[in-house]
Amino acid sequence: MTEAVNARISEIVNSHDVVLFMKGTALFPQCGFSSRAVAILERLGANFETVDVLQDQEIRQGIKSFSDWPTIPQLYVKGEFLGGSDIMMEMYEAGELKQLLTEQGVSSAN
Repeated sequence: MTEAVNARISEIVNSHDVVLFMKGTALFPQCGFSSRAVAILERLGANFETVDVLQDQEIRQGIKSFSDWPTIPQLYVKGEFLGGSDIMMEMYEAGELKQLLTEQGVSSAN
C-alpha cells in the first residue's frame, strides 16, 4: 500500500467519529454484509459516514492492509478499528456496540 493511500484512509478514519468502509452506499448497499452493517448502525441511531470501496480501488485494497483485516465492511469508531459485520453483529446482540457508541457519544439510541 502506498503512503498516499494510507494517508487518505487515515484522514477519513480520523475525520469522522464513526466510519463504515463498505461495498455500495448506506442507501444502496452492494452486498449482504454491508447491508447488515448499515442496518445495525441505523438501528442504534449512530451518526456515521460511509466510504464506498467499489468507487476507489486504491481504498478497497488499502483498507485491508490499513486494518490488517481481509474483508469489507470495516467499522471504525473514534479512529479505532472494531471489525467487520460478524463482529458488529456479535457486539450488537450482546449490547456491547450500543454501549460503546453511547460511551463515545456517537449514538442517539436510548
